[in-house]
Amino acid sequence: MEQEFGNLNNGAADIKTLIEIFNKTLEKIEKRLSRLEKVDSIEHRVAVNQIDLSDIKEALERIEDIHKREIEHIHRRLDSHLVKIAKSEEEIIILKSK
Repeated sequence: MEQEFGNLNNGAADIKTLIEIFNKTLEKIEKRLSRLEKVDSIEHRVAVNQIDLSDIKEALERIEDIHKREIEHIHRRLDSHLVKIAKSEEEIIILKSK
């Protein structure tokens, strides 16, 4: 009977030791998972920021293109006004010479 109690105590001690080892292993796994979650979160933020940066870049390029077109349009209008002014000056010179 005493031997059975001894075996039972040893078995209980073994189970207790296994549970402690299992708890330590779980703690290690939880720490690793929390680190992975942080890395995933950082990677997600980086990916989102890259998308935001590319969107901003595209918007700036579109704005730049619009400004270039507006400037080209202004140049054409100025050129046409200069031609009109030159024609008017030419007509004035012709009229003065008569």
